[in-house]
Amino acid sequence: MTDSAGSADDPANVWGVLRRASLASFGVVVLLSAACGPAEEITAISSEVAVVVSEELEDAEKQAATTVTTMPRGPSFDFSEAESIVEEFVVGKGLNGAALTIVHRDHGIIFETFFGVYDKDRISLIASSSKMVSAGVLLALQDQGLLDVDKPIADFVAWGSGNPEITTAQLLSNSSGLIGLFQDLTYSPYLCIWNHRSTLQQCAEQVMTTTEDDGLVISPDTTFHYGGAQWQVAGGVAEAVSGKSWSQLVDEIFVQPCGLEVFGFNNPFSQLPNAGFEHPAAFQSNPEQLEDTDNPNIEAGAYSNSRDYAALMLMHLRDGMCGHNRVLSPDALSRLHQDRVREVYDGNAYSDGSGYAMGWWIDRASGRLTDTGAYGSSPWLDLEDGYGVLLLTESSSSSSSELAALLFDVIDQSVARGIDG
Repeated sequence: MTDSAGSADDPANVWGVLRRASLASFGVVVLLSAACGPAEEITAISSEVAVVVSEELEDAEKQAATTVTTMPRGPSFDFSEAESIVEEFVVGKGLNGAALTIVHRDHGIIFETFFGVYDKDRISLIASSSKMVSAGVLLALQDQGLLDVDKPIADFVAWGSGNPEITTAQLLSNSSGLIGLFQDLTYSPYLCIWNHRSTLQQCAEQVMTTTEDDGLVISPDTTFHYGGAQWQVAGGVAEAVSGKSWSQLVDEIFVQPCGLEVFGFNNPFSQLPNAGFEHPAAFQSNPEQLEDTDNPNIEAGAYSNSRDYAALMLMHLRDGMCGHNRVLSPDALSRLHQDRVREVYDGNAYSDGSGYAMGWWIDRASGRLTDTGAYGSSPWLDLEDGYGVLLLTESSSSSSSELAALLFDVIDQSVARGIDG
């Protein structure tokens, strides 16, 4: 236990001792110079003081040297094997590059490396890797008391009465019963989700009030229907209960508190050619070429550089904190990470038995959370071991998933070795 002045082992305190000793010597000399006593007495006293000060300085210097050399050091991580795997994959597959960023709950960014066109400022469209961010916006609104994700959205918006049983939690876990991407990617009554010239409110209302889907929509919390219009509906709910645009919400909830530089949402699908399941080459790391829209694509319209997205992953590992700023409550994070499709209706996200939370896929064997995007982004979290990995490529989900699978165990073992020393 030490007082506010700090312990002797504190490096700052040691240098304080040195400074005080120097000041003491100077002060004595000044006082003696102003004294009226004989010169011989002044000289004798000055010599005695000089000896005392010299001894104090010598002790402090020794203490400082000892303190500096015994300061604790953080873990040392070696990700050279992972780096080689990425490099070989990029060259072998003819990709234009890649970014690999690894974050740790206790140590922040512990590794980042770039290949080809990538550097820390490279901006990519991240497609479905947007989902974990979008789900976070809705849970932040619940934290603020503006929304209850377990109540029917009809309690919050008039147009919710078109499907009065559906809740926000069901929308965010792909369990609403609305038609998903795998049922019909371009289902005509829901086409507004791809249209940047619509508005989010208009699109959400269109989806919820159309009667054309009456024979196709199933009861919520019975089957997993991935993606699609249900995410646009969730965005519409967020705007309605907050009175703010989606852009404002993302800025206030994530961009400002986490110090993000370029992260944002748009709707590129009706603006860029060949924006199917490959990263559109026409984007060229320049989101400003996209027209502003009041209808951003909520499930797949985000763009980011590697550090911005990694900061959001780190927030998930740090109980909802970005630095000193609380972004999400621990309860919100628990909901976002919970395997809802299994716990609520004993369902599966895929036939392979994988689970789904809110925005995150769950590997039930390893506990790994992923949010892979169609344009070659592969983020994953290991909550138990406290680290996250972001792999960015401008390719496709199949390519980035193939590369991620080569990295899972290699990175896990490298993190463990670094922590264990």
